[in-house]
Amino acid sequence: MLDLIVRNARTPRDKQPTDIAVLDGKIVAVEQNMDGEAQTEIDAAGHLVTAPFVDSHFHMDSALTYGQPRVNDSGTLLEGIALWGELKPTLTVDEIKARALRMCRWSIARGTLAIRSHVDVSDERLLAVQALIDVREEMKPWLDLQLVAFPQDGFLRSPGARENLIHALDMGVDVVGGIPHFERTMADGAESVRQLCEIAAERGLMVDMHCDESDDPLSRHIETLTYETQRLKLNGRVTGSHLTSMHSMDNYYVSKLIPLMAEANIHAIANPFINITIQGRHDTYPKRRGMTRVKELMAAGINVAMGHDCVMDPWYSLGSHDMLDVAHMGLHVGQMTGVDEMHAVFDAVTNNAARAIGLDGYGLDLGCNADMVVLQCQDPIEALRLKPARLFVIRRGSVISTTPAAHPVVSLGSGDETVTFSL
Repeated sequence: MLDLIVRNARTPRDKQPTDIAVLDGKIVAVEQNMDGEAQTEIDAAGHLVTAPFVDSHFHMDSALTYGQPRVNDSGTLLEGIALWGELKPTLTVDEIKARALRMCRWSIARGTLAIRSHVDVSDERLLAVQALIDVREEMKPWLDLQLVAFPQDGFLRSPGARENLIHALDMGVDVVGGIPHFERTMADGAESVRQLCEIAAERGLMVDMHCDESDDPLSRHIETLTYETQRLKLNGRVTGSHLTSMHSMDNYYVSKLIPLMAEANIHAIANPFINITIQGRHDTYPKRRGMTRVKELMAAGINVAMGHDCVMDPWYSLGSHDMLDVAHMGLHVGQMTGVDEMHAVFDAVTNNAARAIGLDGYGLDLGCNADMVVLQCQDPIEALRLKPARLFVIRRGSVISTTPAAHPVVSLGSGDETVTFSL
């Protein structure tokens, strides 16, 4: 007997409903009108069933700290970094864990079962590293948490940053991070990229660099990151996150840069909420959107994902960790309203994001992990439009979260003249 059958499921690529069978945590069959019985059966009733949402760029150590010790009134990246610096001395392992575990529950309820979180390694105590390593282990049955060693205060700029980063990797952090545009000079930024990529190459790790999160069109650390990727043969293992300076770069330079990124198999991650609220703060009008060139990067064959980045922290005052919110915002800012473009944006928070973080066993194909979400909608475009209820969230073949279907009822008039209908 099978463990689970999801019947009448409409997947992102199938026009006709199909059945998905699960045994021992794996998908073992995908076919129409499947015979057989299972311990648990779910009738998806023609609703969309997708592989889980993936947040490829997040900061779990700072999530849910909004207003501590004060609010970021300027809304800028630099004030956010300063605020986080004021807050760090007051943090404890238990406090960070409590917020992170709450955040993970929010994520699961919204169908996000894989998260790449950057964790600040600028504090020599490495409290956030220890807290999130504990959370990663505790949440392993329900979601995949991947950690990036992130020198928030600058790899070369902050005393002891190299030692802290190495220590964090020794503790079990998964990915090498960086922030070259926050170094004191462009030259130091480029040097930090070189050294960090060499550390990753020596250890066989992936790289995810906060790169050119700036309105400065001359912030070109992505070019250095691309070069080091080729030099060290890290192709396919390197991500440039944010890349907001590309929004302001000269088109001729970009026409050279994007093919180099494609050649090096660089992944790109845009963070629509944060990119459009933090960038352009020094502009009057016209005011730049700030988000990187998602449409052009995708057209060049570059794997582009989208991240939530922040939820209620020194950089962003809102958010609920709903990746459909992220995709919805990215679609509008990127002016990606064509049918194929909207499907590509849905991929940016599912398949592309899973590929960017190197997630194994992801998808709805035979042999993949039986992780999936049943959405109260018909297809990916409707999902982006409605941001519907996550009726069932399934992890390794077990239902771990449910949300009642939404059936709004509207009544107009009064007494015998009342007209009632469902939306």
